[in-house]
Amino acid sequence: MSRDSFRYRRSLPRCVQKLNGKEPVVIAFLGGSITEGAGASDADLTSWRALTGRYLMEKYGEKRVTCINAGVGGTTSTFGAHRLREHVLSYGEIDLLFVEFSVNDGEDREESIRGMEGIVRQCLRESPRTDIVFVYTAADKNLTDGLPFNIAVHEEVATRYDIPSVNLAAEIRSLIQSGQTKWEDLANDRVHPNDDGYAVYASFVRDFLESALSSPSRQADGQTSEELPPALIEGNYEDATMLDFRAAEHSDGFVLKLAEPGPMMNWRYGIEHLHAEDPGATLTFPVTGKGAGLLLLHGPDSGIFEYSLDGTEFHEVNLFDEWCLIAYRPIIATFPSLLERNDARITIRHTGRKDARSKGADIRILRFLNH
Repeated sequence: MSRDSFRYRRSLPRCVQKLNGKEPVVIAFLGGSITEGAGASDADLTSWRALTGRYLMEKYGEKRVTCINAGVGGTTSTFGAHRLREHVLSYGEIDLLFVEFSVNDGEDREESIRGMEGIVRQCLRESPRTDIVFVYTAADKNLTDGLPFNIAVHEEVATRYDIPSVNLAAEIRSLIQSGQTKWEDLANDRVHPNDDGYAVYASFVRDFLESALSSPSRQADGQTSEELPPALIEGNYEDATMLDFRAAEHSDGFVLKLAEPGPMMNWRYGIEHLHAEDPGATLTFPVTGKGAGLLLLHGPDSGIFEYSLDGTEFHEVNLFDEWCLIAYRPIIATFPSLLERNDARITIRHTGRKDARSKGADIRILRFLNH
C-alpha cells in the first residue's frame, strides 16, 4: 500500500537516540475522544493510543516506556494548547508527543493554527528534546478526495516546523476506495472507531514508527536548528495555560464544590470547582498574557454568564448546547485578545438567565485560562 500519507520530514532523531540507549522513555498522546479511546471496548487496551503504547513497550521494554493519556473528548487544539502544560509537560521531559485534533478542530483556519502552533512552540520551548508527530484521524469530513480542510491547515503547521505527520484518514480512504472495507464497519458512528477500526489505525501508526525509528537517513533530514522559526500567526497559543481557580483575586457568591454535579463526560481530571447559583455572584482574576478565558463545567442546569475587562461593559456568554442536555462536560470560553500584555483583570458575573433548554442557571468554573 502506498505510504504517501506518511510525511517523515525531520523524523524522530531524538526519540531514536533515546530508545537506542537504556534510559526511560516518555510517550504522550494529546488529542480528543479518538485519542482517549471512545468507541473502543476498553480504551486502555484496544484504542490506537493503547495499542501504539503496547507496541513500543514490547519493542523497547515495558519498564522503560511510560505512556501518558492526554486525550479529552470533544476538545480542540485551542483547549489542547491551554492544557498541554498541566496534562503533559508537568510530567517532565517528553520524548515523543502525538497530537490529534484534525476531527475536532472547526472551520476557523487561524484559530486552528493558533492551537496547533501553540502546542508545538510551547512544547519545544519547555521540552526542547521532544519529537512531535501529528496524527490525522478519519471522519466523513476527512475522507474526501484531495487534502481535507482541517488536515491541510494542520499540515501548514507541520511543514513550518518540519514535524512528521501520519494521515490515517487517507489510509482509510484508500481501503474504502479499493473495496477492502466500509467506513461504517470500522466506526459505527463514522467518527469513533470500534476495536477493528482502532486496530487498523494502530497498524498504520506502527508502520510509520517502524520506518521512522529505523532509518538513519531520515534522522538526518530536515531542520536541525534548535531555534524555532518565526510563528505562522502572532497571537498563537504558545503561552497558553490553565490557572487554578484559587488565583481569583476577588470572589463573592462563588463557593468551592468537591463533588461531581451529576453524570459526567469528557473529563478524567480533578473535579474541584467554583459554583455560583445566585444572580449577581462575581469573581475577578488576573490576565497574565494577551488573552484569557474560562474552563467551565457545563451541563443540564448551566446558565448564562457575562464578563468584563477592567470594569468596562459586560458581554454575555451562553455556551449551552445539545450536549449539555446529556451530561456535564468541560467547555472553554475564550475572550477577545488584548493588543499587548498588561496587568488586566477579568470580572465574571452570574446573570441569573439561562438558555430555554436548561434546567437552571448555575455557573461552574474549573480553571481560568491565560494565553
